[in-house]
Amino acid sequence: MKPAKRAIYRFCYLAAVLPLMFSGSASAATNNMGQVDSFIKSIITALTGIAGLIATAFFVLGGFKYITSSGNPHNLEHAKRTIIFSALGLAITLAAFVLSNIVAGLANSAFGG
Repeated sequence: MKPAKRAIYRFCYLAAVLPLMFSGSASAATNNMGQVDSFIKSIITALTGIAGLIATAFFVLGGFKYITSSGNPHNLEHAKRTIIFSALGLAITLAAFVLSNIVAGLANSAFGG
């Protein structure tokens, strides 16, 4: 038998047998879903806060570039794009935060969490 086929057979065997060996620990882990849920929510909240701080920094940077552009059309356009893209990024971040909270609420109600 070729080594490549032997490796594929070993992988398939492990893929079939390992879940059976660890099924007891997997069912025990479902009791701690509340901890996992709160951990994921805290990570999402922290990432949203960091994204908000970054968007605020880009708003300030864009405003500073806008004020100091001295009428130069290239710098003025660059500053406007910075402000628009930071607003777009903040809107996407807030929409993702709201959507993740909605999905988490639906998952909790569906799975009895």
